[in-house]
Amino acid sequence: MTNLATMVGVSAQRNPSGTAIKMDDIEISFAALEVLSGKVAALLADRGIKPGDRVALISPNLPQMPPIYYGILRYGAIVVPLNPLLKAREVAYHLRDSGASLAFAWEGVMAEVAPAAAETGTAIIPIDAGFMALLGPLDPIAGVAPAEAGDTAVILYTSGTTGKPKGAELTHENLRSNAEVSVSLFSSRDGDVIFGGLPFFHIFGQTCALNSAVLAGATVTILPKFDPVKALEIIQRDKVTIFEGVPTMYIALLRTPGRDNYDLSSLRLAASGGSPLPLEILHEFESTFGATMLEGYGLSETSPVVTFNQVDGIRKPGSVGTAVTGAQLRVVDEAGNDVEPGAVGEIAVAGPYVMKGYWNNPEATAAAIPDGWFRTGDLGRRDGDGVFFIVDRKKDMILRGGYNVYPREVEEVLYEHPAVAEAAVVGRPDDVHGEEIYAAVALKAGADGADDPAALAENIRGFVKDRVAAYKYPRRVVIMDALPKGPTGKILKREITIPQA
Repeated sequence: MTNLATMVGVSAQRNPSGTAIKMDDIEISFAALEVLSGKVAALLADRGIKPGDRVALISPNLPQMPPIYYGILRYGAIVVPLNPLLKAREVAYHLRDSGASLAFAWEGVMAEVAPAAAETGTAIIPIDAGFMALLGPLDPIAGVAPAEAGDTAVILYTSGTTGKPKGAELTHENLRSNAEVSVSLFSSRDGDVIFGGLPFFHIFGQTCALNSAVLAGATVTILPKFDPVKALEIIQRDKVTIFEGVPTMYIALLRTPGRDNYDLSSLRLAASGGSPLPLEILHEFESTFGATMLEGYGLSETSPVVTFNQVDGIRKPGSVGTAVTGAQLRVVDEAGNDVEPGAVGEIAVAGPYVMKGYWNNPEATAAAIPDGWFRTGDLGRRDGDGVFFIVDRKKDMILRGGYNVYPREVEEVLYEHPAVAEAAVVGRPDDVHGEEIYAAVALKAGADGADDPAALAENIRGFVKDRVAAYKYPRRVVIMDALPKGPTGKILKREITIPQA
């Protein structure tokens, strides 16, 4: 039985009264998580969902989210986690592409989800004050649907630098085996308290916090929206032992006034991923918090962890560590040949953590995994000790506050503005968010508003803001006479200069 949801029952048998999920005063024991996930499965049966159907889950980290996640899995359906910051047009695309027949949606996002679901014919179950009452009278489905190792458990949407978002099909075995790696890396165990501030709709939080905690019998303490003061309060109150975050979270913790007033002595380990961690932040965090900081690397398509600095292994600050157990990594040139140690090439990954493929997109799957090796699109190098260093991110991707922003998606919205003839979205270093988003545009001849460029730029910015998630819109729009181009007419983003405001 390889269904990922079986680990809920195993931990419930081992430690029924142990706290699995906590948010402030709300606590869900492992026994309760088992019962609640069984009730969610019964609800799916009552709504006519069939095993193999796709069920969207659109919510921030809330106590209701894990029972829904595991309930969908134990019923044999496929979870489609979506970012609750998405706007209606984005939600509609994901619902339509995945073929989701049902969506569990937090009440706070219903204004965007409802019109999207109406457009796609997707039924909605609100996650609101009445949700637990809805589950109350249902008899939990006791069993867990059988699942083969290669059966799809989760469709996690990601994006390339071109085209629309793609759904990475992660199998039960992908997710279970990577959760096992996380437990091993962090030595997670019964009694550990893992900080749950990474969103569970993202693979880092889903695998390394939620699934690894349930597998280990540890507690995950939830913070729906990251706030450094609240995070410090949670570490002190719940005696957090393992903190997982992206670099911007660690920077925020270190820069919070009054930080020294909190008792953070329970922390023994911190894990960083999502973007490169500045060396000075690593050293400052370890000296300030007295906890070991480990940096790793992975992607949505790899479930995610494939390399990590390890407590008992080689640790090289500034690196993303060595390959984790089971992961196979190469550094290759454009022809797919291995490069020499120390040389820069594209990182390619094989092994049990690599996705099954992109949902209903065989062309994209073949391009990403041409020969059994998943091409990450990230440039890196491996030294003589087998330690990996990331040299550059995917060519155009912007990482803002831990969220991936793919310029092409934002550019498509810019091109919808009636005044825009050419558009390019670029990222620039930012002290707060890691990278900030800017757009350069050239106007159509005779465009309305061209006589007041500042007002028009602000109008274009607002146009995009209304149509994409809050973390995606450009914070500044610069109007240029023409965008720089190469000999083939391709816009040269590297030559775009964003003047100081």
